[in-house]
Amino acid sequence: MPQVNVTIAGKAYRMACGEGEEPHLEGLARVYDGKIQEMRQAFGEIGDMRLHVMAALMVADEASELQRRVARLEADLALLKGDAGAADQRLGEIEERAAEALVGAAERIEGIARSLLPGAVG
Repeated sequence: MPQVNVTIAGKAYRMACGEGEEPHLEGLARVYDGKIQEMRQAFGEIGDMRLHVMAALMVADEASELQRRVARLEADLALLKGDAGAADQRLGEIEERAAEALVGAAERIEGIARSLLPGAVG
């Protein structure tokens, strides 16, 4: 199993991960370390544990907001799919009526053409 060395808040950690997930884990560690740095700049040295808890809560809050946004977008997409389905049904109905009108027009044209032929009985 691959392992990655990451540094968070100045401390190195050796982490196991799945094959090919090394860059992703390193990126996650950089994001988390960045949050800790933000907290340190905003609040100063308030203790490592407190910084970690505050950074974790910030990351969790961002994840929660993203989940809400995804849920809203999925709901919007479902509505759009429903609208598209209704539009497809309406288009099918319009095409059916247009086809019926064309058949009727073709029958009338044939009738007129037959009546114009010499010797036609009308």
